[in-house]
Amino acid sequence: MADNGKMLIFCGSDDPHKAFPPFIMGSGALAMDMELTLFFTLSGLNIVRKGGAEKIVLPGAPKTMPEFLQIMREAGTRMIACSAAFPIVGIKEEDLNDGVECGGVAAFVTAAQDADVVLTFS
Repeated sequence: MADNGKMLIFCGSDDPHKAFPPFIMGSGALAMDMELTLFFTLSGLNIVRKGGAEKIVLPGAPKTMPEFLQIMREAGTRMIACSAAFPIVGIKEEDLNDGVECGGVAAFVTAAQDADVVLTFS
């Protein structure tokens, strides 16, 4: 991947109006050859929970959530699930989709320090 910068996107909600923008913006970053990291926490963890993406639907979106996840995986996007939020949401590491790594607050802070662009959607 070309050295066109790094983008980190905070994904903190499974509400479709908040869950889809990170993937749309992330797709743009990938198209511009940026390195992309997605950090999932709180109800955003449901996006990377096995079977969870299929439940998040936004009519008119350019892709389904499972399609966006596949694009991210194929592009080598780093996807981190916030382990600090696991007990809040009632999720375990084995509940996550393949290719999603676990990390805590330090993983987010380190990625943010290293990123050229940090986005969050609220």
